[in-house]
Amino acid sequence: MSEECRSDRRVFLLGLSSTVFATRVATAARSVESVPATNALPTIPIGEHQLTRLIAGWNPIGGYSYLGPTMDRHMREYFTVDRTVEFLARCEAQGINAHQFDPTDEMVTVLRRRREAGSRMNFICLHSVDSRHGDAPSVVARTSPIALAHHGGVTDRLFREGKAEQVHDYVKRAHDLGVLAGVSTHNPDNLKRMGDEEWENDFFMACFYYVTRYSDHPELLPQKRTVGTAFYVDDPDIMTKVVRQIGKPCLGFKILAAGRAAFDRDGVERAFEYAFSHIKPSDGVIVGMYPVFRDEIRENAELTRKFHHLSGRRIDS
Repeated sequence: MSEECRSDRRVFLLGLSSTVFATRVATAARSVESVPATNALPTIPIGEHQLTRLIAGWNPIGGYSYLGPTMDRHMREYFTVDRTVEFLARCEAQGINAHQFDPTDEMVTVLRRRREAGSRMNFICLHSVDSRHGDAPSVVARTSPIALAHHGGVTDRLFREGKAEQVHDYVKRAHDLGVLAGVSTHNPDNLKRMGDEEWENDFFMACFYYVTRYSDHPELLPQKRTVGTAFYVDDPDIMTKVVRQIGKPCLGFKILAAGRAAFDRDGVERAFEYAFSHIKPSDGVIVGMYPVFRDEIRENAELTRKFHHLSGRRIDS
């Protein structure tokens, strides 16, 4: 068989498996509204809200795989509005009561439909001072989130440019709009600085991997550069050490290194065990899910129940 034929076959089979799984999802989703959430997930207080320690992330929905354009496209094509509505319904049925999203036009429709169906999910909007989706007042009016969180990539860029005060002002603006305020970052030094300066935000989002490292510090570029984003195995130790020093709730994200730690069930389990054993009892995790080949929603909920009690037991040397 020629390489071209093998390639076509792989694409066909990938599409076929996705279609078969999507059919099963659609069938299950028709009755999911009547399925009570069993084995409720543990929660943490953020402002006046109680959020589950596992929060559904948005990157796969938006087609941000960190694995290349083919996977990005596959994710975008899979997560239609209908499938995203079904996905959030299934998350809620597994006890997950929070979702972090980007305010795209499609997500505005998704949120409306979930609320019309009686969803009680809490929605956290990832936004920034220069978002292409409109300013903060218009986004709050269109999506009614419980919180605005300033986008980590923009946070890191503004800190790098000496404009951290713009992020601080964003926190104040979110509170003026009557919602909670969060700040996301990939840089542990930024997290420590905001904690030391006692910013008024209600929570942080902390990336386990410093993916903006070489933008922040071009002098650290290795002699032989990587292709694409580099994920270093020591990064989670550095970020979580800062997380444990921060008094406010922190939501860890990219705990699976954008899928690099998810080659098998054991790898996923190790990542969840690590995450919960290295964060505070008042912290949670945001996990993007792509439930095409496995029931990642149910698996991740089960792992949260299994390992959440480990938080706070780690003692720094």
